[in-house]
Order: sequence, then C-alpha cells, then structure tokens
Amino acid sequence: MGRYQHKLIIITAPSGAGKTSITRHLMQHFPQLAFSVSAATRQPRGNEKDGVDYHFMSTESFQQKIQHKEFVEWEMVYEGKYYGTLKSELERIWNMNQIPVLDIDVKGAIHVQQQYPGTSLSLFIEPPSVDELKKRLESRGTETTESLAARVNKAAYELSFKEHFNKVVVNDNLEKACAIAETIVDDFIKS
Repeated sequence: MGRYQHKLIIITAPSGAGKTSITRHLMQHFPQLAFSVSAATRQPRGNEKDGVDYHFMSTESFQQKIQHKEFVEWEMVYEGKYYGTLKSELERIWNMNQIPVLDIDVKGAIHVQQQYPGTSLSLFIEPPSVDELKKRLESRGTETTESLAARVNKAAYELSFKEHFNKVVVNDNLEKACAIAETIVDDFIKS
C-alpha cells in the first residue's frame, strides 16, 4: 500500500466559481497529486481530449457502467448529460502512489466525501456573489440565455450546500484563493 492510499481531494463549486483554475494551480504545485479524469456523456468542447479532459462515452455505455457499479459517484448534471467518477480512475492514481484530485459537481462531491470520510479533503470554491458568477459565465461566451439562467439558478441552489464541505474558499481574487487552497492542501498531504 502506498503512502497516499485512499486519500483524495475533492474540489467542488458552482459552475464559473473558478474551481478548474484553482485545481490547475494545485496540480502544478504538488507533484504528489494526480487529476482524476471524470467520465461524461457530453461532446468534447474546443481542444478537449478523450482520456485527458474527460473519458467521453455514450449514454448507453455510461448507463451500463452505472448498472455494474463502476462509479464512485455519478449524476445527471443537466438533462441527459451524465458525469461521474470511475472507481478504476481512483485505483489507477493510488497505484501510482499519488492522491487523486476530483474536480466535480456539488452533489457528486457530497457522495464521494460520504464514502471516504476519514481520508478525503473537500474544498468548496465559493464565488463572491451570484451576480459575479453570472458575469463570469456571460464572459465565457459559451452560454445561451436559457443555459445561463439554468446555471445561475443551479449555482444559487448549490451555494446552500457549502457547509457540507471541510473548507470553503471564497474566490473573489484568484491569486489569493489559490494561495489559501495551497495551504489547506499542503496541510492535508502532510497529515
């Protein structure tokens, strides 16, 4: 068994709060961390690569894996769009003697945390406000009016779960939020 066996870090946030930026920062600073590639049924965006950004799969294949209990967690995040964390992905990272970092949605994060209560660290990245979150999502230019409204409503709901996580990091300044997250993760790795 490796030194980091069954330790894992869960990073969650409403869409647009900055969890991916903070996750990337942590990955660059800690060589003992490895990104857990989630499975998804949506189409790749831009330069996304299968097996690097996501394990892209058909809805049918995803549902078969659900039936075979191959996921630590999974959700239908948006209508018809499944996302999940494969057990095999966590095992792959632990076998390399590294700590998996999960960048996942709020409900999924709660499920994983419940399964690994003593060995997981969960970080909730909180936007300074729902209005600021809406501005960030608008600036991406990837949302329709309807999808923007859905994401903002979902974000407001997800914020109500922040107390379920080990640590809350408010991202009103990305550099400061990264530094706070770095300190928290450093303490966890050394524990």
